[in-house]
Amino acid sequence: MKSLTSADRLSRTISRRTIVKGAGALALGTLMSPHVVRASSGKIKIGYIGCLSGLRAEFSVADLWTINQMKALVAKGLDVGGKTYEVEFVIRDNQSDVNRSASVASELVLRERCNLVLVADGDGALAIGELADTRRVPVISTMMPWEGLYAARGSTPEKGFPYTFHFFPSSASILQNYVGMWNAAGTNGRVGTIYLDHAVGRALMDPAHGLPAQMKQAGMTEVAAGAFQLGTTDFSNQIARFKDGNCDVLAGYMFQQHFVTFWNQVRQAGLTPKVCTFAAAFAFSSTMEALGKSGDGMTTDVFWTPSYPYKSSLTGIGARDLANQWQNESGKQWLQPLGYIHALWEVGFAALKQSTDPRDANAVRTSIANLDIETMAGRVNFKTTTKKSIADMPMAAGQWRFDAAAKFPFDLDIVYNALAPEIPVTAHLRRLQNA
Repeated sequence: MKSLTSADRLSRTISRRTIVKGAGALALGTLMSPHVVRASSGKIKIGYIGCLSGLRAEFSVADLWTINQMKALVAKGLDVGGKTYEVEFVIRDNQSDVNRSASVASELVLRERCNLVLVADGDGALAIGELADTRRVPVISTMMPWEGLYAARGSTPEKGFPYTFHFFPSSASILQNYVGMWNAAGTNGRVGTIYLDHAVGRALMDPAHGLPAQMKQAGMTEVAAGAFQLGTTDFSNQIARFKDGNCDVLAGYMFQQHFVTFWNQVRQAGLTPKVCTFAAAFAFSSTMEALGKSGDGMTTDVFWTPSYPYKSSLTGIGARDLANQWQNESGKQWLQPLGYIHALWEVGFAALKQSTDPRDANAVRTSIANLDIETMAGRVNFKTTTKKSIADMPMAAGQWRFDAAAKFPFDLDIVYNALAPEIPVTAHLRRLQNA
């Protein structure tokens, strides 16, 4: 989630300058290079923004694989109202960077003149939002708790946005899952918190709407270490505070490179929490692998796994089938964004197919606003939502389990589903083994 200051900075950095295609962009091949520069008669141009490189690149590991699947699905065109349209894909990497996000947003809206833009990144969604609304370019985004869009762009659930739409779980549901898990674990209710000084981190630590408010409501005690800077490598002061505070739970927001360092220092200090729950860092098995066996039992929010009970509206396959397909073709373990990137294209294609004219911005915008569709990530309902421009999505909580004999040694089990009972629990929550 972004602060108002971040949104202002994004808005100021948007310009008409075009992208500079370096060696990294060329390496992505034809996916990154459109065949024409303007949408022509009989052609639909879809722009796409993802964090294909940089700090958040792990969130986009499956993006290009998914895009190749989508290109195959519409290789002979997209049928809209009995007329077949050629589909052009214009893919852009925002490099996990705010300024780059503004640059590619400007390019897709102003130069490429896309009929629809899909965004799989929070920074990307904020960068393109105001520009797209002003220029009347329909946008669908995901991969960011939706409250941040309202806060950063000065809107409300009553107002929404003219041309930009978003689907993802709320930060409130993330935090409610955390507190529910901690209660189930039988802790002393003392929670040590630490957050990266980043838009999402600042939102999660917000006293009125973030984790502190949820903990207070649940009768828990927060031992707050506050925010740390991106380059921090010494967490000894924060860990000492947690140890002195007798914290059974450690929680917060940081990326993998931070948490591995943090956890090694936690162990060196002799701190033995019963539960450890972090956003971002724990989204991927790679963090657990970097921790080794000590990653066994880490807990996190879960927005998608192969055990989710949803199916694709495009292919009819279920979550487990999609995960297996990815693992068989890539040789890599499934990852949470896989389901959401697939769903993003489901929503995008549905918006175009259900519009009266896929090349008319108002028609596409109206189509999105009236969508109510079952996807790989769950029901995306813009039609009857109580939060304009937002489709709130289901979320559960999970725990990483280690199995040395498995092909992929870490897997993510669902251990708490009170907010989304349709998602099956696959294991019982247990405390960390070193507790």
